[in-house]
Amino acid sequence: MHALNRNRPLRRVVLATAATVSSVVLLLSLKPHSTPAVALPSSSGSGSTGSSSSSGGSGTGTITGSLTGTVVQTRYGPVQVRVTLKSGKITDVTAVTYPQDNPRDQQINGYAIPQLKREVISAQSANIDTVSGASYTSDGYRQSLQSALDSAAG
Repeated sequence: MHALNRNRPLRRVVLATAATVSSVVLLLSLKPHSTPAVALPSSSGSGSTGSSSSSGGSGTGTITGSLTGTVVQTRYGPVQVRVTLKSGKITDVTAVTYPQDNPRDQQINGYAIPQLKREVISAQSANIDTVSGASYTSDGYRQSLQSALDSAAG
């Protein structure tokens, strides 16, 4: 007979518990990947694409207008985003270009694009989660959005 089966059942319990605890500690020590947040400046800036204007009464201008991000090439096609800012806050995000060449692309992005828009307006930055099943579109969306926000920063 095996040494752990009959003579020492407590040893088996102790080893199983130690292995479980070690596994849980290792899993909890993993850090999730995240994209750095973008702080929108309170000073005036101008975008390279679209229009933006500065307004403000006490010398601290806030960004207002529409800015279009760069076109990001993804595995399934280009993604480009236009962001609308009002008083430095993101009020709208529109996907100008995204993969929609076939029915599968249309299905995935028909679900992903509105979800990404909600995430951006809620987060007020490009620090948003990837939509499951649309990782390439999500990454392109985030990169294009970040480029638009960077152009707002000046």
